[in-house]
Amino acid sequence: MAGLSAYVLSDVFGWKQGLDKKFKKVKAFYLVIAISTIIDLWINFTNIDPIKALVYTAVINGVTAVPILYTVMKIAYDRKILQDNVNGRLSNIIGWTTVVVMATSVDIMFVTFTQ
Repeated sequence: MAGLSAYVLSDVFGWKQGLDKKFKKVKAFYLVIAISTIIDLWINFTNIDPIKALVYTAVINGVTAVPILYTVMKIAYDRKILQDNVNGRLSNIIGWTTVVVMATSVDIMFVTFTQ
């Protein structure tokens, strides 16, 4: 997970990355790995239940996926942005169905947890 975090943050911020590179060339990449490892070790020595932490992380990912999917679908058929490379009809149907299913799942989850 620490390596995954480092690669994701490197992609987001445009940092150089790679486990095959020396520390001097990819300091931020290796610092993310080190910090992630320290946090993981800290969680191990606290009373935080790792399974609950994974569940909460999955919930956060599910909730944040809805606006991300919505934004991707809006962009995917916007001719101003993509010109002639927009989604086809089938891709739009599948994409919007996914957005609706995810949003419905989040709604059901919140209704279930609040009762």
